[in-house]
This record gives sequence, structure tokens and C-alpha cells, in this order.
Amino acid sequence: MLVKMLHDKGVRSDHCYDAGLASIGLSIVSWVVSIQAEDAGVSRADRWGIFVGEWAPTFFALGLALRQYED
Repeated sequence: MLVKMLHDKGVRSDHCYDAGLASIGLSIVSWVVSIQAEDAGVSRADRWGIFVGEWAPTFFALGLALRQYED
């Protein structure tokens, strides 16, 4: 089971929650950097922001699963 393997490797639910929050912040940063650094326009920056922002729900779901496993 993935959750057991992660727990055995030392990953805790708090780590996943922190990663989820970090991915939200990274999504905003990647959007701003893409707007400023590339001439591709807002649509490309939106794609970068959405791509990175999609990681957050996965990290939060893993955090919930690990929290249940820890309890």
C-alpha cells in the first residue's frame, strides 16, 4: 500500500500538507515569473500556474490518508 510505504519512509501527514501549501505558493510564483520572463502572453502563464496548482489536491489527499493511517 502506498500510504504504508510513505509512512515507513518517514513521510508524515504534516509533510504532505506543507507540500500542498508550497505548491499553491509555487503556482502563484510560476505564473508571475512566466508573465514577466516570457513573451508568450497570459495564456501560457495561466497554463504554468494551473499545472503547478494541480499538485496541491494530490498532496492534501495524501496528507489525509496518512493522517488516518497515523491514527
